[in-house]
Amino acid sequence: MAIALVIKVLVTAVALWVCTFLVDGIAIGGSDQATRIGTLIVVALIFGLVNAVIKPVIKTIGCAFYILTLGLIGLVVNALLFLLVGWISDQLGLPFEVAGFWPAFWGAIVVAVVGFILHLIIPDSLDRE
Repeated sequence: MAIALVIKVLVTAVALWVCTFLVDGIAIGGSDQATRIGTLIVVALIFGLVNAVIKPVIKTIGCAFYILTLGLIGLVVNALLFLLVGWISDQLGLPFEVAGFWPAFWGAIVVAVVGFILHLIIPDSLDRE
């Protein structure tokens, strides 16, 4: 189980790193490579915590909106949660920036797609919970 958690954090960190290249408005700072890698890992942990704690609450409260919009509100919710991760990172002094709603929107999509692809590549024996 511990290996699965580490793999999920690393997959999210890689997906966030890909976001910094593909999405204008998402950037990672830092003076050296070690700082950037550490920042990505900490932001990936924050991302996981936000998605584990806040997202289920929002889905439960906004159940009617998910049904009414056929799930499309999920894209907006994911963008807002990504924006929240950027804000929390800023509050913690991490050099990770999300410049607004649209970068967060596209960043959430990129993280989901890259994470999906990486989880397809990783053997199931390592990726199980």
